[in-house]
Amino acid sequence: MPSHILPVTNPNLHSSKQHSYLRIDPTTMPLKQDDPITSTRLVSSPFEDETIISVRPLLSRTPSFAGTTTTSSSASYQQRRRRVASENSLSSLSDESIGQRQSLAREVDRAAPETFLLTRLGLKLLRYMGVGYRWIMRFLALGCYSLMLFPGFIQVGYYYFFSGRVLRSIVYGDQPRNRLDLYLPKNTDGPKPVVAFVTGGAWIIGYKAWGSLLGQQLSERDIMVACIDYRNYPQGTMSNMVEDASGGISFVCNKIAEYGGDPNRVYLMGQSAGGHIAACALVEQAIKEAGEGGSTTWSVLQIKTYFGLSGGYNLFNLVDYFHSRGLYRSIFLSIMEGEESLRRFSPEVIVQDPNLKKAVSLLPPIVLFHGTADYSIPADSSKSFAETLQSVGVRAESILYEGKTHTDLFLQDPMRGGNDRMFEDLVSIIHSDDREAQAKDEVAPPRRRLVPEFMLQLAHRVSPF
Repeated sequence: MPSHILPVTNPNLHSSKQHSYLRIDPTTMPLKQDDPITSTRLVSSPFEDETIISVRPLLSRTPSFAGTTTTSSSASYQQRRRRVASENSLSSLSDESIGQRQSLAREVDRAAPETFLLTRLGLKLLRYMGVGYRWIMRFLALGCYSLMLFPGFIQVGYYYFFSGRVLRSIVYGDQPRNRLDLYLPKNTDGPKPVVAFVTGGAWIIGYKAWGSLLGQQLSERDIMVACIDYRNYPQGTMSNMVEDASGGISFVCNKIAEYGGDPNRVYLMGQSAGGHIAACALVEQAIKEAGEGGSTTWSVLQIKTYFGLSGGYNLFNLVDYFHSRGLYRSIFLSIMEGEESLRRFSPEVIVQDPNLKKAVSLLPPIVLFHGTADYSIPADSSKSFAETLQSVGVRAESILYEGKTHTDLFLQDPMRGGNDRMFEDLVSIIHSDDREAQAKDEVAPPRRRLVPEFMLQLAHRVSPF
């Protein structure tokens, strides 16, 4: 008589996903009537792990294997098959709802490391700033400020984590934090202009997600945005930050066509410390291309315009100012690799060097935005840099916004909705050579308000920036 094969439960089934079988000779191993035999059957499932359904054994509980299969055994077998099929049907009916829950769980799992990183960066900033009375008061002011803008942060965060038009953490290099986020326009009718954006963060808490509001709103105007992340202090010093930013710009210049961007319409932009880092990367690249040494993977000629938002460009004028604001001189000089490196990382000083005229001539047009009520970095920083650039033959201008603080231009005004001057100025320059895009901008609906006006006014008053 041919031997039968019984499936036997494998205790490591969930981890190995392998079946174990025991071959039984019916002539030598009879089964008793009172021996409860159980087995498991693997039912296919669309999820990672198979579903395990307990079924009754296929063998009849008879004193021996002698004789033939009875009609009752056949009927019992058919009944078991119908039960398994029914369970499979019920499982398939719930696949969609379970799939949605698992998709949400995956997004939450991805958001958790991002939240942990942001918390760690905030604590790191406090550790370097110290815990004196001044910083305790500013920390409390920051808490109130964040609370006032919380409705907007929730909406922007939801878009960042759950929108299909945000490609997060694209790798652009082999160093830590060499990642960028890409914000894709809804319309895909042809290559789009691209803004390579370097976020701010006092060189200590910079993070690519800080640009999510700008990325979302520019993408609504058919402009692609790449928010470049970089190493912060103390993970890296200023030369590492410039190196990372340059690597991200290189990725945009060389790879953006694969994502629907136009490599012939690349714009570079930085905000606050990111504006300083991006300007340093731009000037350093121009010096390399002028034959002063160093290999290049992108060209300043690929950058149509550089936009600086609330940045500082002459460190000699800012060391003492930052010290009075709480970014102490010893920490700042550590970030900038010592006092002897202040010139190297001061674009306004570098462009005045008569030996670098060729490099300076390669620089693209430069537009500097700044609020006159900015107390984190004075508006004179942008005004002075623009005047210096003009004196050495670079097309440059500074656009000042009366009464605007360091965060008004970047957070409060965009969350207010409607039309704000800085955003419209930025878009008009990017679309200056595209009449079709200009026509769309004229009929574009006002941006949606994210935060009530009274909360924005309170945020403006309590802002520690």
